[in-house]
Amino acid sequence: MSKKILMVVTNHEKINEDKTTGIWLSEFGEAYNEFIKHGYEVTVASPKGGKAPVDSNSVSEDEPQEILDSKQHLEHTISINELSADSFDAIFLPGGHGTMFDFPDNQKLAELIRDMYESDKPVAAVCHGPAGLVSVKHSNGEPLVKGKQINSFTNSEEADTSLDEYMPFLLESKLRELGANFVTADNWSKHVEVDGHLITGQNPQSTLVVAKEFMNQLGR
Repeated sequence: MSKKILMVVTNHEKINEDKTTGIWLSEFGEAYNEFIKHGYEVTVASPKGGKAPVDSNSVSEDEPQEILDSKQHLEHTISINELSADSFDAIFLPGGHGTMFDFPDNQKLAELIRDMYESDKPVAAVCHGPAGLVSVKHSNGEPLVKGKQINSFTNSEEADTSLDEYMPFLLESKLRELGANFVTADNWSKHVEVDGHLITGQNPQSTLVVAKEFMNQLGR
């Protein structure tokens, strides 16, 4: 029996009337393709289910075809409200600015992450994906990220995008406020932090290293 991975992606497609957003495609596609290539069973879900939007800024003219082909798996996502942590062996959260709007306050997502984490299942998130961690509390009420060595898209990288002023909060700042031991690397450099079975990556460049560490922990 192959192990089962739950990938949760954003449904949110607008920052404001002028700016669209969604999933950063490579963060989904690189990880998804890696998991399938290594024989895992992958379920793609989102807060609301249905079509999950791709950030148009994440699709360049020279995007590899295998990444473009992964978009088909975002057409009919399952709502996380239909899912149970017991059905999966691990959870992976790709980013994209959309996650900053529909991940942080989603209690079902927080419950899925908590239940998997407390069952010693790998929990991984990359770039803005750690927005899904900010509301997660242990069963004792402590923030999941408190005292954990962690990273995400940094305040400095957010300033580089010029989207910092449009975000509901800055992810690095929020994780620090929650008591995380936040570790930064240079902007746009590959960077993964591992604290037990919590695995986080800084930016799109970090997706593959996060996915590989995730698979190392998950096993076959």
